[in-house]
Amino acid sequence: MASWIILNGALLIAAYLLGSIPTGYALGKWMLGIDIRQVGSGSTGATNVLRTLGKWPGLGVLLVDVLKGVSAIVLIRYIYSLTFTSQLATAAGIENTVTVIPWMATLAGLSAVLGHSKSIWLGFTGGKSVATSLGVLLGLYWPVGLGTFGIFGIVFAVSRIVSLSSIIGAISVAGLMFALHQPLAYVLFGIAGGVFVIVRHRSNIQRLLNGTEPRIGEKLETAASD
Repeated sequence: MASWIILNGALLIAAYLLGSIPTGYALGKWMLGIDIRQVGSGSTGATNVLRTLGKWPGLGVLLVDVLKGVSAIVLIRYIYSLTFTSQLATAAGIENTVTVIPWMATLAGLSAVLGHSKSIWLGFTGGKSVATSLGVLLGLYWPVGLGTFGIFGIVFAVSRIVSLSSIIGAISVAGLMFALHQPLAYVLFGIAGGVFVIVRHRSNIQRLLNGTEPRIGEKLETAASD
């Protein structure tokens, strides 16, 4: 039992560390020698990189941050496919690891999302976890990931406001998981992950209510999104 607990604990730590990779911060240091947390919105996510460093760096950070979330889920599924994992599970009294995978994948996804926003390498600061959450969704069940991205895209095309698009996308996740008959663990990820993303956007919500949230392309004085 102890070996089983240690294995799963190590997997969650690894997922957190994957999420913690400070993509935007590293790119800002490499390209301009700046701490991206000190400019624009102060976030290390793709939106602030877009505003600060430009289109292509922003796209690069977006893709890497998405891959961080995907990688956390792939890691769980790969380790659980190995013979030694099944042997440890059997020794711990677990006959079928298939029933455990959705729960472990969900916990790993939440760990990666937490890692992105509270990176150990950046003094527990970071981005708002939108891109990494999308990566987790694509890893868990890609139709939900694509559906969420589609909802984000529609709202963004109409509003040109990243934070509003992210919030509405986050709200839609649990409903999509439920509508597509996904495991309870995935529905709970949709709820917990959605709440986390919304909480991370609380200052944006206040500006949305005040009508002062900037659209993409506008200059930014205070924090906006991801």
